[in-house]
This record gives sequence, structure tokens and C-alpha cells, in this order.
Amino acid sequence: MSLVLLTLLACGQPAADSAACDSQVDGWANFGEGFIRQECQVCHASTAVDRHGAPPDVHFDTEAEVRRHAARILARAAAEPPTMPPTGATRPEDRARLRRWLACDGSFTP
Repeated sequence: MSLVLLTLLACGQPAADSAACDSQVDGWANFGEGFIRQECQVCHASTAVDRHGAPPDVHFDTEAEVRRHAARILARAAAEPPTMPPTGATRPEDRARLRRWLACDGSFTP
């Protein structure tokens, strides 16, 4: 498990190496929103018809909602191997981008 993920799980808040964040180019608009929409909103959108057991109060419709649940998203969807989505079909490079994006403060935009 990476140091970033361990720090995140211990504190409950995203943490990242400042050098990694200095080179961060992924943001909500060019990565996060598309990843969340494609990989998570099938079950975690407020409008999802069949949530497949996802908690009814956990929605990922906005960046604020995603960031509110960042620790859990990192623990489940960015883990190696991931436990979310249940199919585990995300690409390793996308999980790495997800880890970097959520661990940085979100102020980096392309």
C-alpha cells in the first residue's frame, strides 16, 4: 500500500507529496468527472435506478460530493487490487491518476 494511501486512511483526509502535486495536471474537468461518471455513477449517482447495493446517501454527482468521500474512494477504487467498481475493470493507469487527483488539493487545472 502506498504511503499516500496509508496517510490518507490514517487521517481520513487526502495527503500527497508536494512534488507529485506540483506536477499535477489532472482536474475534475479533464479527468475526475469522466472517471467518476464512467466508473462510479452507475451505482453512485443520485438518479441511479438500480444502485446495486450502494448506500442510498452516497452520491458522486459533484466534485464536492466526491471529495467528501475521497478517503473511501481511495481505499476502494484506487486500491491494488480495487474492490470498486465490483467488476474491478478499471485500468491501473486510471487508478494511479485517481490517486494523484484525489490526494492533491484540487486546485490544479490544465
